Amino acid sequence: MANVSIKFNNKDYLLSCDEGQEESLKKLTNFLDTKYNELKDQLGNIGENKLLLITTIKLIDDYFNLKKKVTLQKDKLDNLSKKFLEMKSLAVQYKESKDVEINNLNSEIDKFKIMIDEATKQYELILDKTTNSLQEIIKKTESKPELQ
Repeated sequence: MANVSIKFNNKDYLLSCDEGQEESLKKLTNFLDTKYNELKDQLGNIGENKLLLITTIKLIDDYFNLKKKVTLQKDKLDNLSKKFLEMKSLAVQYKESKDVEINNLNSEIDKFKIMIDEATKQYELILDKTTNSLQEIIKKTESKPELQ
């Protein structure tokens, strides 16, 4: 344990604290002394005990107000977190449904390509047959003797 000499309400006190906590204890005591003196200036000399009680009540009130604000902020953050998770879930669902649609469209495109390939082959076959038929007709007309 460490001993710390502090001043409160213009009086010296010797307090004990854990090793390494001396500066923290001094800061806390200075803060309390400042609040005490502020209230003393506002309320006048109403007695040390009563002024200590009012100072304590004021600090506890500040503490509870701050705790309430922290709780409200935590609740807001929790709600935002829930909304974010909902939005993330919706985005994932949307992406998954669009992936299904894209896969279906790709499948339809593949089928369409196959149909085009088959139609192209049939067109080429018809074109080849027509070309062959025309060549046969031309050969027959060339090989017939001309009538005079």
